[in-house]
Amino acid sequence: MVVYFEYAFLENFMIDGALLYLALKCARLKAKWYRLLPAAALGAAEAVLLPLVILPVWALYIVKILGGLLLPIVAASGKKFKPYLVTAAVFFLLTFSLGGILTAVYSFFRLSYAEGGGYLIGQAPAGLVLGGALVFSIAAFVFIKHFYRLKKLRQNLLPCTLTAGGRDFHWQGLIDSGNMLTFRGKPVCVVSAAAIFALFGREIKEEGRMTVSTVNGAKDRPVFACDRMQISAGKRTLYREGVYLTVGEVGKQYQLILSTALMEA
Repeated sequence: MVVYFEYAFLENFMIDGALLYLALKCARLKAKWYRLLPAAALGAAEAVLLPLVILPVWALYIVKILGGLLLPIVAASGKKFKPYLVTAAVFFLLTFSLGGILTAVYSFFRLSYAEGGGYLIGQAPAGLVLGGALVFSIAAFVFIKHFYRLKKLRQNLLPCTLTAGGRDFHWQGLIDSGNMLTFRGKPVCVVSAAAIFALFGREIKEEGRMTVSTVNGAKDRPVFACDRMQISAGKRTLYREGVYLTVGEVGKQYQLILSTALMEA
């Protein structure tokens, strides 16, 4: 078997660089190229040189673990210990996950049936390995981005209780800094048309109309008044009487877009 060290180094350099980049993103750290590239090169050098060193199995595992801990330290930057710990943990998790996937891919190439009978040991193409690593990296990046977007959304959701006609409705309200709507000098929250019907039923009374400007243009929309609203913000609870509501588009995970002025009050 012929091993081309430059190809092995380049392959490990690209994979380690991608995994370190994902680990930094997951730890909410900036990926600086002058730290990321040396860390990836160090990981690639370790992957190429380690098989040439004769060590006991337990010693090889220790060297691999220490090397895996060293790479995030070289790639990350900051004064706090927690980001380094998160980066290292995510890097190990991604490495083991990718390794498991590549092991499964290798299983399709290890044995191939020979025409004369029996099986031949094969090897997975390098392009397939890099392609699998690329697909894995893209999927992990999308997952991390979606995870933090969902986490941010969860942090901006507050339990709200709206009272109308003697009935209480328990909904999730989104704190949106872009909602600065006002009507007669008071803040206006945004709900869906279905929520308006749920609150007021068929006896809907408009308090007036207002112009709402969005990315799709300006629209004339009705304004309604809710008897009472209760917003639970951690240990504090906000009570407001006669809260104005207007109709608009809301998300699937919340039923109410809170006004910025309402939350500041």
